[in-house]
Amino acid sequence: MSDFTSNFWNLYITVFTVLGIAFCIWILVAAGRRKGKASDTTHVWDGDLTEYNNQLPGWWRWLFWIVLVFSIGYLIYYPGLGSFKGIGNWTQIGQFESEMKALESKTKPMYDGFLAMSAQDLAKDQRAMGTAERIFQNNCARCHGSDARGLPGFPSLRSGAWNWGGAPAEIEQSITEGRTGMMPPMGGVLGGESGVKAVVAYVRSLSGLDHDANLMAQGGKLFEDNCAACHGADGKGMKEIGAPNLTDAVWDYGSSEKAMSKIVALGHNSEMVEGAFAMPAHKGVLSQGQIHLLTAYVWGMTHK
Repeated sequence: MSDFTSNFWNLYITVFTVLGIAFCIWILVAAGRRKGKASDTTHVWDGDLTEYNNQLPGWWRWLFWIVLVFSIGYLIYYPGLGSFKGIGNWTQIGQFESEMKALESKTKPMYDGFLAMSAQDLAKDQRAMGTAERIFQNNCARCHGSDARGLPGFPSLRSGAWNWGGAPAEIEQSITEGRTGMMPPMGGVLGGESGVKAVVAYVRSLSGLDHDANLMAQGGKLFEDNCAACHGADGKGMKEIGAPNLTDAVWDYGSSEKAMSKIVALGHNSEMVEGAFAMPAHKGVLSQGQIHLLTAYVWGMTHK
């Protein structure tokens, strides 16, 4: 399928490319027909240095012909004339996939060799971790930051807080299959702004943050009735569904009352709300060996 929205541009490129080549051919043919003595251009410098309109050397003209023949052959074999795909069926995607397969065939044995080692042992191997760091920077730093300390909505991997579990097998599962975080909007269920403020006061008390003591008791009852099913009665979360621990000092969306109130009232769905994180599956991007190596790197950040 063409990237152009109108066939006009296909014709435009084709016509002007063909006319350009035809014009160059006409110039070479016309220049080759000129015979006789070179004409005087009447340009004279220093009294006796005269410029003549001499014929181009034959070897020079042949270089132009070679370039033109090559250009025509190139445009026939490769796509270059508008929507014409070329008889070679070459595409950028095909070239990329071919190069990636060639690269994979060279690197796969090395990465597969890491599968025989545990994540704990790999984390101690400086050479392996150097390779893992490059994989992380190329595939994970955009969301988790180059230092892995996270961004708003994207968790820090150095905090020791793991919504889905921090064991090597759990980390590998997260990288391989991805994760989708979801917090339902609770504003209406809690009775509006007053209920949201009460729950926020209670949640802030769980982690030792400043809070309104007068609202905490009300918030505790609302939390028990509406939030404990996911976050647990003690607020320590449930890794089975990715509900975060609310008793530590780690807040992916910020620890201010305003930030907490927004999340409680509006919730977040990784697939729908801007700023909410979704962990994509990497099983189609990275090989099993690369994922295992990356698992050891991430696990090792909090186990040194």
